[in-house]
Amino acid sequence: MRTVLFPVLVGLTLAFVASTATFAAEPAVSRVVVVQTDNADAYIKELARGQELLQKMQSPAKIHAWRARFAGPEAGSVVVTVEYPNIAALASDDAKIAASEEYRAWIKGLDKLRKIVSDSLYEQLR
Repeated sequence: MRTVLFPVLVGLTLAFVASTATFAAEPAVSRVVVVQTDNADAYIKELARGQELLQKMQSPAKIHAWRARFAGPEAGSVVVTVEYPNIAALASDDAKIAASEEYRAWIKGLDKLRKIVSDSLYEQLR
């Protein structure tokens, strides 16, 4: 019995390691949203609330806010990145967000504080 079980365990371990390596090899993605806002402080406070909502949904996403300094005519713009470990995590969050009335209401409330200039998705190069 032991001689039969050992090769099975080795095979399962190798399969797990291979699947983990494949998952880890997927490139990270970032959603990048450039906004105009008259009240950056209030907007940043709301972004912190959004991060809390994402954590509540067990999302791996990380929200960061930036102010463009050396950006030509875009200087002063606020840029928000929502970073995901891979595209599958982003897709999973899309499904969670669609099912969350609280998160959708939060997004709608952001419209009072900002105007979206652009909304893009970036994939990390290795």
